[in-house]
Parts: sequence; structure tokens; C-alpha cells
Amino acid sequence: MKVLWTDGSASPNPGPGGFAVIEDGKPVVLGCEKDSTNIRMEGKAMIAAMKYAGEEGCEIHSDSEFWINVLTKWASGWKAKGWKKSKGEIKNLDIVQELYGLYEELIRKGKVKLVWVRGHVGTEMNELADVWANRARRGETLEEV
Repeated sequence: MKVLWTDGSASPNPGPGGFAVIEDGKPVVLGCEKDSTNIRMEGKAMIAAMKYAGEEGCEIHSDSEFWINVLTKWASGWKAKGWKKSKGEIKNLDIVQELYGLYEELIRKGKVKLVWVRGHVGTEMNELADVWANRARRGETLEEV
């Protein structure tokens, strides 16, 4: 099982966004959107991590308590209700649906574990993911690494 660290960034928020997936102290996936939010980029990072891990599976370390809650607490209910919630719309539904689909497949196979880490407290790989998410936001790619 791959051990991956993810982070997303947008500055200003909303504004240009970037995300990173880190493995063994190196970026393995970077991405960006011209107009995005921190939340969107955090979700895109988790999608990228799950796709990168593939059948091997992954343990994802993320400082996004929101996305971990989406996957482990809320999305199953939203899906059961036709992707609706009792109050208001589901924001970033495109990301929610794609991410939850990947998560469901991996969890069914016992191939995914989510680990929440507190952000910006000096955890080395989390800080590295943040650095690379910001570099991706500014347009850096893996070819430049």
C-alpha cells in the first residue's frame, strides 16, 4: 500500500489553485486550475492520490478534515438521496462524486486508509505537500522537478 500525502492551495481563495501528492518525500502528481478554491484543490489532490495508487491502494495523509468527513460520514447519505442533502446544494458535487466513487471501490477492497493530520504544525511531509501545492498553483509541473 502506497503512503501518500496530499494538499491543495488557492491564493487568493477563490483564485488560482494547485494540488500535490507526495510519496517518499517527492511530488508524484501535481495539478492546477485557473479559477479554484482551497476545498476544490484538496479534493482534487485526494482524487489524484487514489488514481495514482490504483490497485495497490493507499494510505492518504491529509489535513483536510472536510474531505475525510465527506468520504467517511456524509457522501453515502447524499448518494442514497440522489446526491442531495436536506439543506441546500452539495458544493463541488463533481469532485464529491468522483472522489466517493474511487473511495468506495478502494474501501470495498480494503485498499484505502485516510489519516487526518493537523496542518501547518511542522509535520514534514504535510509541509512538503503544502509547498508543492503552492508551486503547482504557480504553474510548476513534474517535468520541472
